Amino acid sequence: MSDYVLFQMWGPFRQSLIAGHLFYVEQARKRLFSQFDDIESEADKAAENWLEQSSHRFDPDRHDPGSFYEAANEVGVEFYGLLSDMRDQTRLSVVAGMFHEWDKQLRGWLVQEIKHWHLGDNTTLKVWSADFGDIADLLECIGWQIRCTRYFPTLDACRLVVNVYKHGEGKSLVDLRQKYSEYLDDPFQSTFGCISGFEFRDHTHLKVSDEQFQAFSDAIVAFWQDVPESVFSSQTTDVPGWFEKAILSDQAKQQQVSRK
Repeated sequence: MSDYVLFQMWGPFRQSLIAGHLFYVEQARKRLFSQFDDIESEADKAAENWLEQSSHRFDPDRHDPGSFYEAANEVGVEFYGLLSDMRDQTRLSVVAGMFHEWDKQLRGWLVQEIKHWHLGDNTTLKVWSADFGDIADLLECIGWQIRCTRYFPTLDACRLVVNVYKHGEGKSLVDLRQKYSEYLDDPFQSTFGCISGFEFRDHTHLKVSDEQFQAFSDAIVAFWQDVPESVFSSQTTDVPGWFEKAILSDQAKQQQVSRK
């Protein structure tokens, strides 16, 4: 039986994928994240502005100066909290865009490579609709033990973070809580000096630090660098049931058409 190439990662295409990803990350830091570099000073400025705008209401015979400064401080604290939330939401939004682009590029590459040796709409649709675990099964059947790589847990965590960010409550939140609870912020950690029970944490506690964002980015780069240059048919083992069924469905459809 002849041996032929099933999947091939062309060198320049690999580099273009990595370069495009790194550009996205760099520009997100430069154009989005940098706007939140000095929110402490902005919060102080908001408090100062409130004092200036409220000075005409201050009556030294009736008002305590301390209460005015306390109110200004509350304004600053609220402003800081709102900006912090916006910063966190911006980072999550960028993570979602980064993951979805990687996911689409991976599936697109798989589909284009499959079309070199198999034609059929059903297989194409199945690759695009398969869940993350199914895609991992497909990659492993061609000899790439991706679940054993150091970056796979990070990609898996990124997937769950994005799903929780999009959908809130659900299975992804349960999985994230059980497997990667470090992405669910514990508001009591700084108070008590340790991480408390995570059962109470829900989608509103979802948070990605700058270091975690960088880890997600590094995992995507490592993934593209690790894609095998060529995968031959002789390397395949235990084709996933969903993929085999899609291939057979396309073949049956083609046979029906040829009989007409």
